[in-house]
Formats: sequence, C-alpha cells, structure tokens
Amino acid sequence: MGRISVFSLFHLERYPTQIRIPERTTSTKFLFQTILNYLPPKLRVVIITGVAYTFKMSVCDDDWLDDIEDIVGEGDLTGLERSIARSNAVGKRVKKVPSCKDPAKANHIDHPSEKNGSIIPGTQKIWVKTWGCAHNSSDSEYMAGQLAAYGYLLTDAKYEADLWLLNSCTVKTPAEDHFKNEIDDGRARGTPVVVAGCVPQGQPKANYLQGLSIIGVQQIDRVVEVVEETLKGHSVRLLGTKKDAEKKKAGGASLLLPKIRKNPLIEIIPINTGCLNQCTYCKTKHARGELGSYPPEEIVARAIQSFQEGVCEIWLTSEDTGAYGRDIGTSLPELLRQLVRVIPDGCMLRLGMTNPPYILEHLEAIAEILNHPRVYAFLHLPVQSGSDAVLSDMKREYCVADFERVVNFLRDRVPGISIATDIICGFPTETEQDFDSTMELCSKYRFPSLFINQFFPRQGTPAYRMERVPTKQVKNRTKRLSELFKSYQPYDSQVGQRQSILVTDISHDKNYYVGHNKEYVQVLVPMDPDYMGKMVDVLIVSASKFSLMSEPLTSPKRPDVPEALEKGQISGLVTESHSSSNDSLSSHMISPLWPLLGLSVVVGLRLAWILYGRGRR
Repeated sequence: MGRISVFSLFHLERYPTQIRIPERTTSTKFLFQTILNYLPPKLRVVIITGVAYTFKMSVCDDDWLDDIEDIVGEGDLTGLERSIARSNAVGKRVKKVPSCKDPAKANHIDHPSEKNGSIIPGTQKIWVKTWGCAHNSSDSEYMAGQLAAYGYLLTDAKYEADLWLLNSCTVKTPAEDHFKNEIDDGRARGTPVVVAGCVPQGQPKANYLQGLSIIGVQQIDRVVEVVEETLKGHSVRLLGTKKDAEKKKAGGASLLLPKIRKNPLIEIIPINTGCLNQCTYCKTKHARGELGSYPPEEIVARAIQSFQEGVCEIWLTSEDTGAYGRDIGTSLPELLRQLVRVIPDGCMLRLGMTNPPYILEHLEAIAEILNHPRVYAFLHLPVQSGSDAVLSDMKREYCVADFERVVNFLRDRVPGISIATDIICGFPTETEQDFDSTMELCSKYRFPSLFINQFFPRQGTPAYRMERVPTKQVKNRTKRLSELFKSYQPYDSQVGQRQSILVTDISHDKNYYVGHNKEYVQVLVPMDPDYMGKMVDVLIVSASKFSLMSEPLTSPKRPDVPEALEKGQISGLVTESHSSSNDSLSSHMISPLWPLLGLSVVVGLRLAWILYGRGRR
C-alpha cells in the first residue's frame, strides 16, 4: 500500500476517489488545520514536518491520478514559506561545503534519500526543455521559478536530471517530432517525464503521451504538484481552464508567480491567451482556445515588479496581442497607455505579434504608442499569403488590402518602423497565380524580417483533409521567396547614423554583445561587460542582412532600475520587511523557541490521535 504524508493531507482540498480517507481523520484534520492557521509560517512547517513522520495514511495502490485539486488554499503555506522554513528547521548537522556562485545552486542542499526508499520532494534535479514562441518561453520561466522556489535544482545536464519537463509547440510538425524524440529518449532511460505546452493540451489522448503526466497551458501554477506526484510514480493530468469571478475564461495562472528569466534583463509578459480566429491550418487554437485576457492592473503590476528586479526590456506576448481586452471590456491601446507610464527612463517595451483584423480599428492609437521614446518602433504582422482567395480558404478574416492599409499607415506615421511578417508556402488551395501575388506583395514592401514557412498539415485541422500541393512545388515556391528575400539589404541606409541602443544579449557566435535601436534592429557592439544592460550611443559602421555593426561613441548609461538579478536567480521572492521594530524583535525572540513549540504540538497531537483511536474501538 502507498503512503501519503500529513503535508499532502492538509493541503489537498480533495483527492480522487482512488484514495480512501478514513472517516476519523476529518475531525483531526479540522483541528490540525485550525491550529496551524494561528501559527507563524515557519512554525507551521516545523509542525507539519514532524507530523509527517508520525502520522501516515493508507491509500490504494492505483498509480493513476486523473487530477489533484488546488493544494494551496487560504491560510496555507506558499512555496516561499516552505523554502524559508526549511532553512530554519532543526535537522541533522551536515558538513559545510564551499560557497557556490551559481544562484541556481546556491541554496540547494543534497538530501539523502530515506533508507526505505521514500522520495523527499524538492530535492531532485530537473531538466527543462522548451520549444516554440515567446509565450511558451514565459510559461517555462514560470514553471522553472516555482520548482526552484520549492527547492528543486534546475540543471542543464540533461542526463544527470531526475526528471525531464518538456514544454512543447504544436505549430509545426518538426517541433512535435523533436518533442516525441525527447519523450522516447526519456522513457528508454527510465527517466520520469512531465509534458507541458500546446501538444498535450491539444491532443492529450495521443498514443505517445499515454502514461505521462501533463500540465495544461493554464495549469502551470501547479507544476510543483505534478512533478512531486510524477516522482512518486503517479501519472497526473491537469488540463482545466481557469475562470474569473464571472466564470469567464481567464488569461491563465497568476503573472506574479516566481519565475527564472532566461535573460535577467528581459521580462516576457503574456497579456492574453487564445484568440478569436478559426484559421484552418492552425492547431494552436486547439490548445490555447478562445481569447482570455489578463486584467490590465495585473499586467502593469508584473511590469513594475520586473523593473524593480533590474529588468530593462519588456516583451508583451500572446497568440494575438491585437485582440487583447475584447473579452473584458478594454483594448490593447488602453493597456499600452498604462504601461508606458510605468516604464523607467532607459528601459524599452516591445509589442508582440498581432493579426491585421484587430489592429485596424486602433491604427491611430498604435502609431502614437509606437512613436513613444520607450517603445520599440516594431510590429510583427503576419500576412501568410498575398492572395485573397488563399486568405479566405485559411479563414484569416481579412484581405490583402486590409494588410496593406495597416503597413502603409504605420510606415507613414512611425518613421523607420520595422514590420515583420510571415508567409506560408504551399497551402493546399494555393495556385501558381496565388503564389505570384505573394511574391508581388513581398517585393513591394521588402520586409526587413520575413519568416518563410512551408505548409505543414496538422492533424485535426480542416486543412489537414485538403488535397495537398505536391512537395516539389512547395519547395520550389519556398526557394523563390527565399531568394527574393536575400536579394535586398534592408539596413544599408542606416550606415553612418548615430543611434542609441539598449544592450541586452550576446550574439550567437559569442563574439559581440547585442543591442537594439529604436526600430528593434540588432546592433552589435564590442564585448565590454560595462555595456550589458545599459543604453549606449553608437555610430553604425556597416550593415549585414540581419544586423548592424557599430562603434560606441559615449560611456554607457544605466537605465533607471536597480542591478538585475543574477542569471538563475528566482524572480518574485522578495522578503517583506517587518512593519515595526517591535515585530522584528518579537520574531527574533521567538525564533529559538520554534523547534520546541513544534515538538510539543507534534507530541500532543500524536497522543490525542492515539487516545482518540482507542476510544473508538
């Protein structure tokens, strides 16, 4: 028979019917929870830890859990409280080890497994792999942050990890194939695997996902639960949709959760999930669903918190930023106006992808905001095809003239704006004449960034059942469009200009630091550590297809934000100061008594349990 700790008992609202809870535990559960609610957080953890070793409850041997309800309720401990309390709990004296400069490992303690082979949650190594868009990257950052806050050690050493967390993308077939291969590799090695992202959310019954734990795209705040249960050998699937107070679809998990940013200087904020379209080729809709927007105040609060942690660049992301707010009575321009008011001097904001239909009515406002000195003059506006007939078959809900109106208006009102777009080559109903129209559109506007994709039939979409264009023709069209894109140099006109750039990254070849100018064009500068995270005035000395080479002209200027967090450091874990010196004094005085108080309560509860059990016999 399996076992479940008191910690789980008192933090689970409900367990599935597979787990039997003895009737006599209910009164003790109520008494225990009542006592805990009146105790300091650290003392609560001491008591729970003690009780977990003295009180156990039998469960059935079924390893499959369809769902586990919200663990942390009102008055319960947060991951931060548990993390803080662990460092103050009384335990075995361990040998001191040299200090570690890696923030991801600095607070990690190697806990030996119990002799009986029990799993100690929060002590294992986790490897996280992410495919796909900025929204997926943000989800992975949040999941990594929660795991690290609980005590798990994140590692880049794939084959040294105790569990793999794979966050998938369903846009293209190759991405899903790579995802499958990682699952097969993990299973072959006997490594527990937890899957997340759009693939399992959109097709949870896929054969290759059977027996795996799944975290739905709106359930990333429960990653610690899923990982813990998976390490115990259970299979957990959380695929539900979060609702707001009015029972409408919400944007998802809280934006104020702990996270570990891939780049400590850049904060990715999802402003909504899902979309209002029904594109015939898109499988992301199956996973992300209908539009669900976050409240503006929550987005602004996340931005403010990020700046307080040294972030100097904000990315807004979603499946369609232009549709933001239509479900909650607001709009993208209204959100952006609130955000620009809180962006510190020297920091920048980048707007994410938007489809043409939902930006048409906001062109004046969007142009005004893109001209703001702390907003990049950049927009990702996918057109997908230059043929109205193909756009209709795709159910894109706009025509080529609508797209051209947006591009023309913004280029006229926002000097130097960079507009990126996407093209799908070889959609099933695309003829040679249709593709010629796409070539004409791209030749006319000479987009500085052009994302060229071959059509991939995604199972479950209407386009999957359409008769396909022969592969040879699709490849030929892709080649023609690629050659057109390579034929022009979009940045030559900027050579000789003096520009201000914000440096936030390192080039792929590791030879330069990367900054971006107002139009969000990549600008390379020498690898001087003093430049990172700062504004620098540079002279553009040469241009390539995708970037500009520069020479610094002035000393770097720090944005009006504190020092950024170290790479791997957890965002959002800020220890609150006490409201008064009396509170601090009281806390200091009672700290040495916590272990004694905890032990007393544990012994008392154990005796009460024994006496209560004998009285019922």
